[in-house]
Amino acid sequence: MGQCYGKNNLRPQNDDAADDSAVAVAGSADVPPSPLPPKDTPARANPWPSPFPHGGGTVTPSPARSTPRRFFRRPFPPPSPAKHIRASLAKRLGHAKAPKEGPIPEEEAAAAATEQSLDKSFGYGKNFGAKFEIGKEVGRGHFGHTCCAKGKKGDLKDQPVAVKIISKAKVGLVTLLVVKCYRFFPYLSLFQMTTAIAIEDVRREVKILKALSGHKHLVKFHDAFEDANNVYIVMELCEGGELLDRILSRGGKYSEEDAKVIVLQILSVVAFCHLQGVVHRDLKPENFLFTSRSEDADMRLIDFGLSDFIRPDERLNDIVGSAYYVAPEVLHRSYSLEADIWSIGVITYILLCGSRPFWARTESGIFRAVLRADPNFDDLPWPTASAEAKDFVKRLLNKDYRKRMTAVQALTHPWLRDDSRPIPLDILVYKLVKAYLHATPFKRAAVKALSKALPEDELPYLRAQFRLLEPNRDGHISLDNFKMALVRHATDAMRESRVLDIVNAMEPLAYRKMDFEEFCAAAISTYQLEAHDRWEDIASTAFEHFESEGNRPIAVEELARELNLGPSSYSVLKDWIRNTDGKLSLLGYTKFLHGVTLRSSNPRNR
Repeated sequence: MGQCYGKNNLRPQNDDAADDSAVAVAGSADVPPSPLPPKDTPARANPWPSPFPHGGGTVTPSPARSTPRRFFRRPFPPPSPAKHIRASLAKRLGHAKAPKEGPIPEEEAAAAATEQSLDKSFGYGKNFGAKFEIGKEVGRGHFGHTCCAKGKKGDLKDQPVAVKIISKAKVGLVTLLVVKCYRFFPYLSLFQMTTAIAIEDVRREVKILKALSGHKHLVKFHDAFEDANNVYIVMELCEGGELLDRILSRGGKYSEEDAKVIVLQILSVVAFCHLQGVVHRDLKPENFLFTSRSEDADMRLIDFGLSDFIRPDERLNDIVGSAYYVAPEVLHRSYSLEADIWSIGVITYILLCGSRPFWARTESGIFRAVLRADPNFDDLPWPTASAEAKDFVKRLLNKDYRKRMTAVQALTHPWLRDDSRPIPLDILVYKLVKAYLHATPFKRAAVKALSKALPEDELPYLRAQFRLLEPNRDGHISLDNFKMALVRHATDAMRESRVLDIVNAMEPLAYRKMDFEEFCAAAISTYQLEAHDRWEDIASTAFEHFESEGNRPIAVEELARELNLGPSSYSVLKDWIRNTDGKLSLLGYTKFLHGVTLRSSNPRNR
C-alpha cells in the first residue's frame, strides 16, 4: 500500500457513499518493498502465518484470488477518480479555482498534471560530493536508495553516516493506485501521472527531520543536499538492522519481557512525535533500526516520507501506510494520531505471538479484515500470555479510535508500568481539558461524578500529567501552567504544526484555577473508559455520585440542547429521563456521557 493524496471533506460512511467515492494512492519518496506476497506465491509464504483459517477470521475470502492488481467488472461504469486527484493538484500547486463538478476522464487529469512546470530545485546545499564519500548500498526504495557514507570534512569528518538518495527523475513520476470503494475495494486500477505532489513530499520529509530533534529513539538528521539528478538526505547510520530481521531471527516472536523493551522504545518516540504534532503514518518493523548488532542496542525510528504535521483538532484523509498496519479509520479517510497507535498494536501483536492480527491473500482482503475481523486471542501462545499483555494489545487494536490508549497512556498501562520511569506530556490532556472548559455545568457535573469512580489503574497516568504541569504551591494549576508545559517541550515541529494554538482555546482557565480533583474530571475520556473491562461497575458507581451531587430534573428540550440535537431526537431522549422525578436514569446518564454521534466509528455487521 502506498500513499494517498486529497483533502476532500469526509462524507458519511455508508454503502452508497462508498460506491461513489474514489481513493488515490501513491508510493512515498522511499518506501520499502510491499509486504504483500508476489504473484502466484502461496498464502502461507510470509514471515508470520495467519492466525485465522482463511487469513481473515469471519471475513469472507477476497474475490481477488491471484493478485491484488486484478481488474473487476461492474454493471455500471465506476466514477472517475480524476476529480479527486485534480483537486489535490490544485491545492498543492496553489490554484485558487476549484475543480469542475462531475466525472472527468483519467487522461484529462494526467494531461493537466503533465502540463505543470515542475520545479525540482529544493534549495539544499550543492556540495554533497565535496563533503561525503559514498559507500555501499544498504537499502532500496521506490524512488531511490540508501547508502552508507563517510564525511570528508567538517563536523562529520571520518564519521560514518547514512545517505538517502532520491532520484529527481523518479520523484516527478508518481504511480497512483486508484481504489474504487465498492464493497471494500474490489475494483483496482493503475495509471501514471507526472505531479508536483511527490516533490512536496520530499520537502516535507526533510522539514520534519529538521524540525524534530532531541529524542534518543529518533534517527538523527544531519543535512540535506542536492545536485542536478538527486536529493541527498544525510542521517545517522544504524548498523544493527531492522526490527523485522530481529523478529525473524528469534523464530518470529519475542518473550513478554523482551517484547516490553521493544514496545517501550516505540511508544516513547511516538509519544514524542505526537506531542510535537507529527503523525508518522507508516509505523512497521521495517522502519525501526537498531544502532548496532548488540542484543541490547537501542532502536531508531526512521523514514518520515509518509509523515505529516497535524494540528490538535485536525483530521487527515489521505490513505497512506502499509496494508498490514493500516488503521480502520484511515480506510474510512478520517483519522488523526490514533492511527499510529493502531500500528503499534499490530507490531506488539506480532512480537508476542509471531503472526499478523489481520492477514489475507490480497491487499483488498487485508483491508476487509482490518475493517471487519477481530484479532485472534484464542490460539497459542495467547492462552499462556499474561492478562495484562492481552488487555494491552486489545486496547491498542480497538476499532473505535476514540477508545484507544494514547502512546503516553500505554506507557502507564499495568503491562508496562514502572513508577521510576518518567512519563512524557500527553497532548490528549489538552484536548480533553479544552472540551471540559467549554462544556455546560450539567455536563461538567456528570464527568465530575465519573472521575470519582475511576479505577486505581487509571490514576498513575493522571497524577503524572498533573505533575508535568507543575502545580503551584497550593496544588492548583492555571492557564499559565498548561502554556509553560508545552513551551518546555516545544521543538520547531510543534510550531510548524501549531500545537501551541490549543492553549488559546483554553482561555476560560485564565480566570480560574483547577485542583487535582477537577483536573481528573477534565482529563478523562468516557470513550476510553468504555473500553475498560470494568466499565459497567465504573458507570454504576459514577451514577451514584451523580445522583447525590449533580442529577436534577431536566426537560427533553434542554437535554437535546446539551447534546446539540434537534427536535427529531426527542423521542429517543425521553427514554433517558425517569418518569418519576424527571431526572436522568442510569441509562440516560451513560448515554449522556457518551454523547450522540451521527455514525459510529465501528464497522457495520454485514
